Amino acid sequence: MRPLRFSINVSLDGCYDHTVGIPDEDLHRNAAAYIAGTDAMLLGRKTYQLMESAWRMSPSGAWPDWMPEWMQPFAHTMDAAKKYLVSSTVDTNEWNTEMVRGDPAITGQVLRTFVQQLKQQPGKGIGVGGVQLAMALTELGLIDEYQIVVHPRIVGRGPTLFAGLSKLVDLKLVGREEFGSGAVAMRYEVKR
Repeated sequence: MRPLRFSINVSLDGCYDHTVGIPDEDLHRNAAAYIAGTDAMLLGRKTYQLMESAWRMSPSGAWPDWMPEWMQPFAHTMDAAKKYLVSSTVDTNEWNTEMVRGDPAITGQVLRTFVQQLKQQPGKGIGVGGVQLAMALTELGLIDEYQIVVHPRIVGRGPTLFAGLSKLVDLKLVGREEFGSGAVAMRYEVKR
């Protein structure tokens, strides 16, 4: 069975606003390895649209002028990844995307059935992108691994990860990596 893996960047105080992290080569190398270790990405609408706006290659095959060369391996990996978009408001079959209909907060059984079928397929694993989607999948007990990249910053505002989760999830630390920026990636498996 393919594992379902969630990875996210947070500040020391748990804020998951993507603009408060410290982007560097280590972070993007880690993210590219995370995506390369999957066969597909299961994405919520907001994360999908954010990723598409930044990491979709232009039809000419060129990357935007703002993108440094060290970000391009991650961009290539994300651009090429098979994507499943969980949404009730967006419909697309572009960017190597297949739709999963419904709002993850209200369609638990549909999401559970789809993810269980996806996990049964042969392959390396499935990545999860999106905080609301990860919350729904955590509530359903479907995520097998979490990678939390903690950035050495206290933000003091913004949304915090897993706020309102209805149950405890016990984890076992299975990997740890420090980056030059001081960020630390911690990988956990769910204790079953």
